[in-house]
Amino acid sequence: MKQMRLRYAGACRMCDASLPAGTEAIYESETKTVRCLECVPEAKSPDLGPLGEHSSPTESGVAGSSARREYERRKAKDEERLRAKWGRLGGLAVALSDERQSTKAWDQGAIGEERLGARLDSLATDDIAVLHDRRIPGSMANIDHIAITPGGIWVIDAKRYKGRPELKIEGGILRPRVEKLIVGRRDCTNLVDGVLKQIGLLRDLLGDVPVAGALCFVDADWPLIGGAFSTRGVHVLWPKRLAKLLAEQTAGDVDVAATCESVASRFKSA
Repeated sequence: MKQMRLRYAGACRMCDASLPAGTEAIYESETKTVRCLECVPEAKSPDLGPLGEHSSPTESGVAGSSARREYERRKAKDEERLRAKWGRLGGLAVALSDERQSTKAWDQGAIGEERLGARLDSLATDDIAVLHDRRIPGSMANIDHIAITPGGIWVIDAKRYKGRPELKIEGGILRPRVEKLIVGRRDCTNLVDGVLKQIGLLRDLLGDVPVAGALCFVDADWPLIGGAFSTRGVHVLWPKRLAKLLAEQTAGDVDVAATCESVASRFKSA
């Protein structure tokens, strides 16, 4: 990341604020995006000096980077297809065509990871370490975020879905009890299965260290009161609620620095 004066107008990838040409902002070379200074508090801290001297993006990873790269790859492929189809009118076709939903979904997912990543980064202290976008060995999949606290490890999956997350319970007396995660009208129970698998991977690595899991829905239709719940041991909640839970994980004997190093060496940046 680099703090610089923008040559061209842009928009903050975190808060969508307009950034006119000449504005001081943060340029992220890996994702080729910009952030306003308000969304990178350390950039303005006099104790840290120029941004980048004391930050360690290669160690913690960049939130949403793999999803952002996949979006850019798909977008470029879609545009190439249109240009090949329309020839000289290809540029006009690209300008007038809407993005395919399958391509846009990667952009939306990247934004969700980036926003949650920024909130998690604001919690980072000697007692809380955060890793982003970690590749699962032997797989094309990745873990969105991992938080290490004195109380244990948190595996966090960020989602940016529309609708209200709810827990639907079926059976329980004459039939086996089944818990389903519903977001709007969409059955998202498979997301819980995914987090449970990631929890298992961390437990295999860390042994007796407690490992918890969370599904964090960014921009979902959460109620004003209540709303958070757990299903099969996985917390389902929003960024502010997650940050509060992590900040409370002060009781425990987990060596945060050593555990972070061990996890980072096993789960590399995606």
